[in-house]
Amino acid sequence: MGVLQALSVTMGRISTFRSYQIMLLFAAALAVVAFYYFGSEKQNFSSTTKRIKETQASHNTNRDDADLSIDIRSGRPESRSGTGDDLDGKPSRFHALMMFTKVYKSLSLQQKFQVAMRSVAKHGRFLEDEMLVLHYVSDAGSQELGEKMLPELLLDATFRYEVVFHNVDALTEKLFPIVAVMQKHFSAGSGAYYSDAIFFLSVAMHRIMPAELKRIVQLDLDLKFRNNIRDLFQEFNHFPAEAVIGIAREMQPVYRHTFWQYRKENPKSHVGDPPPDGLPGFNSGVMLLNLDAMRHSTLYNQLLEPERVARLAEKYHFRGHLGDQDFFTMIGMEHRELFYLLSCGWNRQLCTWWREHGYGDVFLLYYYCDGPVHIYHGNCNTPIPDD
Repeated sequence: MGVLQALSVTMGRISTFRSYQIMLLFAAALAVVAFYYFGSEKQNFSSTTKRIKETQASHNTNRDDADLSIDIRSGRPESRSGTGDDLDGKPSRFHALMMFTKVYKSLSLQQKFQVAMRSVAKHGRFLEDEMLVLHYVSDAGSQELGEKMLPELLLDATFRYEVVFHNVDALTEKLFPIVAVMQKHFSAGSGAYYSDAIFFLSVAMHRIMPAELKRIVQLDLDLKFRNNIRDLFQEFNHFPAEAVIGIAREMQPVYRHTFWQYRKENPKSHVGDPPPDGLPGFNSGVMLLNLDAMRHSTLYNQLLEPERVARLAEKYHFRGHLGDQDFFTMIGMEHRELFYLLSCGWNRQLCTWWREHGYGDVFLLYYYCDGPVHIYHGNCNTPIPDD
């Protein structure tokens, strides 16, 4: 019995020792888990994902255009200087914007886009510390298509670039309250259609884009560059003190026709007459928007007020259908100081529709353009010459 009792005590101690070992091993395992999930600064999948989300949330909170859906793709490593917007510690950015809606269901628009972007890539030259930022106002389907097309179209670009997609619905929601009243004067149809508000983006861009975005070039899709797009941005340097927008003349007698009643009542007026002494109106295919100047111009912002728009439209018996172009043309008849006139070579329009529709006798007075062509504009589906 004494031997058995001693053996029983010894086995109990061994069992207790093993239990103690197991508890130590279990505690060590918990410590390892706690180290990786709670204690360490080393990156793992969970912590990295969390930090990305926190960074994105912080970025969106600090944006003035928080309701814009933005997707960024970078071309070459970042860089910056020149006439672009300078932000501390970042390259100098040159901003250009295009409307890119319904492109996914139009082969014609896709072909125009290819011509435009390939010409930008071919002729574009920027300094090492500069970047071209390409903004596209887009629907979901067109954005998906654009993301697939752009890497190939910009493959030969020697400059650094960034791509930003803006959701068209989000922009329209912001624009509509600002431009709804003017739409009835400058849109096809007889009312203010919600979807048409986007065609007035340039008119009120200074109110809906973030304050740090100070200058931007807005371009039609049917363009072909023959020179460096950076040279276009240099035109900002020539703006007179009161100018807020750079824009070229309309090169057809469009507004000779639109202002017919005003011209009949005011036969000595130059409204609608051809250059160099006349006021032929503007073409919005290429525009330089000094957003900072637009924000600070009391006169320009007064002209956006509904009663001012209605008063001018009544005075000129104005009824247009070309959106922002009509608005700029109308206010330009009274306030030319707001506009810097781009040479015709920066927006060499090719459309000749009005030559065959009642204005053949005066057409060339509007259509003539001397000097070098920097950008071809294939408006009204006009073929663009090959290089």
